[in-house]
Amino acid sequence: MRCAYFDADRCRSCTLLEVAYADQLAGKEQAVREALARHPAAAQVTWLPTVASAEAGFRNKAKMVATGTVDQPQLGILDPRGASYGGVDLRRCPLYSDAMHEVLDVLADFVTTARLTPYDVGARRGELKQVLVTESPDGEFLVRWVLRSTEAVPRIRKHLDALREREPRLRVVTVNLLPEHKAVSEGTVEEVLTEETTLPMRLPGVTLQLPPRSFFQTNTAVATALYGQVTDWVERAAPASVWDLYCGVGGFALHVAGPGREVLGVEVSEEAVAAARVAATDAGLDVAFRAGDATGAGGEAPDLVVVNPPRRGLGPELAAYLDAAASPWLVYSSCNAASLARDLAAMPSWVPREARLFDMFPHTAHHEVAVLLEHDA
Repeated sequence: MRCAYFDADRCRSCTLLEVAYADQLAGKEQAVREALARHPAAAQVTWLPTVASAEAGFRNKAKMVATGTVDQPQLGILDPRGASYGGVDLRRCPLYSDAMHEVLDVLADFVTTARLTPYDVGARRGELKQVLVTESPDGEFLVRWVLRSTEAVPRIRKHLDALREREPRLRVVTVNLLPEHKAVSEGTVEEVLTEETTLPMRLPGVTLQLPPRSFFQTNTAVATALYGQVTDWVERAAPASVWDLYCGVGGFALHVAGPGREVLGVEVSEEAVAAARVAATDAGLDVAFRAGDATGAGGEAPDLVVVNPPRRGLGPELAAYLDAAASPWLVYSSCNAASLARDLAAMPSWVPREARLFDMFPHTAHHEVAVLLEHDA
């Protein structure tokens, strides 16, 4: 993939862009295998073929820092040379689809129409900090305006109908408040400005509902393959009961649900749990969801547990609980092989049987790996 921003040294986020894609995959495969090599059963693990990604147009989420001026806004990143240099407009980043490029252009024009002053990081003044955009498989969009205060909200409301008339693919539009001056992409307060409150993520067999502040993988095609692989493992194990810990909007739980199977999803975000319940009802699936910490699922251990923790991993408490649990099967989906290896070392009762790398993040060293483990009773 060629990128004009990379060639001009304006954006170096894709650190492996100069590496041939086949070599990128080989390097990730080696890194993941090396991370798990210390496990006593590492030599016995069956590694399934890596799931590759499209090299361009695969990213469904744009996190765009707003810089420039009201009349000449830029949506992209802060200039690598420092805040005093402003920003780099990345609306034509080749990681995004053509539809995303078109929507970003419309949103940049809206910055001018609604007089949304981009936030000046160096001077600590201005209102619009970021524009967060998510694209669904159906080509609809969730747009979140991240503001320093509510000062600009009336103007956004005033011009919102005109914005959606110009770009009817905008299904959900929100305002997120981030008053603090710190390096994060969003705050904790969100106001939905549209009648629709969730973005449907229509995948084969399951439609997930994505609220504004909930997580979904940034690569829809590879995420679909991940769900498919985990579903295949679950069907082969044929469990009567399943827990999906760190379930988010219910991706794994809804995919593995079926007649005669008791499925529980646990997620700390109440917003995500509410969306998962809606998706289950819409699909006619009998799945229970609970808002709470993954360490507090409670009750008798199920036949199979699915875990999909953040980069930091499970942590010692949950790892110890799972190691002592009587569940025959465990599926671990990880975005960090180092924390995965650390967790597996803390769970010696579990033996990895199969593993697969999913390249969610081409042109970077990041990865997703899923492992099927059997309890060594």
